[in-house]
Amino acid sequence: MPELRIDPFPSPAELNALWSAAWSTPDAPDFSRILPRSLAHIGAYHDDTLVGFVNVAWDGGIHAFILDTSVHPDMRREGIATRLVREATGVARERGAEWLHVDFEPHLTGFYRACGFQPTEAGLIKLA
Repeated sequence: MPELRIDPFPSPAELNALWSAAWSTPDAPDFSRILPRSLAHIGAYHDDTLVGFVNVAWDGGIHAFILDTSVHPDMRREGIATRLVREATGVARERGAEWLHVDFEPHLTGFYRACGFQPTEAGLIKLA
């Protein structure tokens, strides 16, 4: 079972490799600018290789946001994403967040509900 690390600050190469595999795209965000502003981020490591990741962004107050939940395709269906989201939930709570939000595509509804998220009447404008 992969080891979870809180705020590991993976190298850009590690994050790019995971992102490319998980999202089938070479265009990873510039996490070097993002992670220092995040409330937390969690990495899942198997044999010191980053195989999973989740970022917890925040508004500087009581709202936090699950972003970029990623697991390497070779490691999926092993509960890694569930462990990442649950760990992120606990860390967000410990660090003062009172609300944890997540946006996701419809096919992930069951996953996020199993992680404890409930539907809300929040509004959304898709800008791109």
